Amino acid sequence: MQRKRIIIEGIVQGVGFRPFVYQAAQKIGVSGWVLNDSRGVTIEAEGQADRLAEFLRTLREDYPPLASISRFEEQDISLAGEDSFVIRQSQALEQRSAQISPDTFVCDDCLNELFDPADRRHRYPFINCTNCGPRYTIVTDIPYDRPKTTMAAFPMCPRCQGEYDDPASRRFHAQPNACPVCGPSLTLTDRRGLVLAGEDPLQQSVELLKAGKIVAIKGLGGYHLAVDACNDAAVAELRRRKVRDEKPFALMSFDLKQVERYAHCDETERRLLVGTERPIVLLRQKQGHPISDLVAPRNGYFGVMYLLLAEGFPALVMTSANLSDEPIAYEDQDAQGRLGEIADYFLRHDRAIHTRTDDSIARVMAGKALLMRRSRGYVPRGVALPATQPSVLAVGGELKNAVCVTRGDRAFLSQHIGDLKNLEVFGSFECTVDHMLGIFDLTPGIVAHDLHPDYYSSRFAEGLPDVPKLAVQHHHAHLASCLAENGVEDEAIGVIFDGIGYGADGRIWGGEFLIGGFKGYRRVGHFRYLPMPGGDAATKEPFRMALSYLYQAFGDELPQLPFLQGIPPHELKLYLQMIKRGINSPQTSSCGRLFDGVAALVGLRDRVSYEGQAALELEMAIEGEGEEGKYPYDLYEEGELLIFDPAAMIRALVNDLIQGKVVAVISARFHNTLACMVLDVCRRLRASSGIERVALSGGVFQNCYLTEKVVALLGENDFIVYTHSLVPPNDGGLALGQAIIAGQVLV
Repeated sequence: MQRKRIIIEGIVQGVGFRPFVYQAAQKIGVSGWVLNDSRGVTIEAEGQADRLAEFLRTLREDYPPLASISRFEEQDISLAGEDSFVIRQSQALEQRSAQISPDTFVCDDCLNELFDPADRRHRYPFINCTNCGPRYTIVTDIPYDRPKTTMAAFPMCPRCQGEYDDPASRRFHAQPNACPVCGPSLTLTDRRGLVLAGEDPLQQSVELLKAGKIVAIKGLGGYHLAVDACNDAAVAELRRRKVRDEKPFALMSFDLKQVERYAHCDETERRLLVGTERPIVLLRQKQGHPISDLVAPRNGYFGVMYLLLAEGFPALVMTSANLSDEPIAYEDQDAQGRLGEIADYFLRHDRAIHTRTDDSIARVMAGKALLMRRSRGYVPRGVALPATQPSVLAVGGELKNAVCVTRGDRAFLSQHIGDLKNLEVFGSFECTVDHMLGIFDLTPGIVAHDLHPDYYSSRFAEGLPDVPKLAVQHHHAHLASCLAENGVEDEAIGVIFDGIGYGADGRIWGGEFLIGGFKGYRRVGHFRYLPMPGGDAATKEPFRMALSYLYQAFGDELPQLPFLQGIPPHELKLYLQMIKRGINSPQTSSCGRLFDGVAALVGLRDRVSYEGQAALELEMAIEGEGEEGKYPYDLYEEGELLIFDPAAMIRALVNDLIQGKVVAVISARFHNTLACMVLDVCRRLRASSGIERVALSGGVFQNCYLTEKVVALLGENDFIVYTHSLVPPNDGGLALGQAIIAGQVLV
């Protein structure tokens, strides 16, 4: 006979782990107990040596599908002589290291019950069990038990309590367990908050949507605004009320059969659509689809969710409930106030959302999934770090903000927060910092922030008392983020392309070649600096960057291109003076601004209504994969730096325009040129440094065409290429890089 104490940490609370342990002990024939505590799960098990060995193997290998083990420790202890195995009351320990599961989609067993007219949970929207349902958005504290969730307000009826107490039940210790008798319920109100009469608020909402109405729907992490995606008038009215001119809306469909009516879907995309995380997946549109053209203007893709409400529709528009740039509404009173002028009706429920969480967004690129926004379904799942490090709080950048905390050998990125220039978003940022530090019970040894001193996140960090701060260069953080996600501790060549990042020389970086790792970096190359006429205004009006690139390439003898006709002569003269004299025209090496300039040059987009629109439309303009042409470019040395000069490329591109080449060909050649240039630079850097590892990061590497070209070319030339997958390449992954760089300071 032996007795073991087993300590398991990771995502092991709220995922059916204790019932799994109990049932394994019963089946194998060991005695003892299991409980939740603030670290995770603690077990004491006693039995014959062979049975204990089988029990330990089962714990390590056969754990529930939503669980994730980060630490498994066992030790021999004295026999206690127990003759049964029990689940003990949870304990709160001084050391808190339990991890919370993300919210997950309804499992197959619950779906079968949901659509079974004979089941007592038939069409009950809050159905769940230990294998599925809400977690992160309802948790108020750990250990994860019902009193520490927003389900505390719903005492279980005798039948639900019986399931909760029954070790043989799928709902044994399922904290959100509920039914129509005792659980949360739906109500349908008008925009004034008056409840509409009727027995089935869900069916009433479907009828309103069919009639072209806008319905605000409360989900797991916040409210969404819904309209019939095939109704032009309804989609147009939603755009008008939401003040969202052209940014694509997400779609939601009932099943894959409906999705495949309007979008192409390969096997990897299908797996994303039907997985437990359920992100919005970007899918290429089909010709002749029934969806309104106003859903995704000038875009070849739809963002699609595969959920349940859209029965009877090919698809619903399902977009975050907010005005442009505001955070998603998640509290009922706030939603009523902010959405009253947008939504005609509100379908809400009476379970509180503790933590607002947007939908995640994914795209399949180079054969694997890429998260472009990491949020619901993935947060707060930990990212494994290459080594244990002290606790850090990293507060990210200013756009697409997410924060990160580290504990031991895990980093925990928050849900997507948004752009901090908005006051409401900044308030959400502050709440998220408090929540992350609270649920992980962390007192950081250092706070990391972006090098830019005027970012709201940087100011927040500098205002925290009694803790060291570290300013981390933006593109170094991107490099470290990619290396950390891929578990790479060695130095690599970093190809970091994005829109804006504050450089170590005080200029605006964004087309960067670095060599480095977690402990430091050196800049070894970049795009040639050019003026950004008007500073930030150039990010909203790409024609300004087009002028800058034209002037660099042609001087005062500008070619007469169509886009110039839209600029009044006196304004054109003013912009050129700004460029020549450097008046209100900061210098930038940004790759993102190059995309903007080219999009304007070819006549796609003079002005944008959302970030990245010009670059997206330039990628969308490429038709097929047959164009292999490219433009000339110059690489020259400036001291120890290798400089990419696009002037020759711009001249050749303009020549194609004048000769009447179609935009699809020009865009493909532009992308091909950048990919070949990356290979050229990496070859030279490998020759001088001996490093063959290349990490691709920054928002530009959300561009599927460019990324796949670069990955293929580097792979064909024997480079080891690292890309993002579970951490966004854009600024949503910035905090991870900041956190691991800051952790090195304390090691």
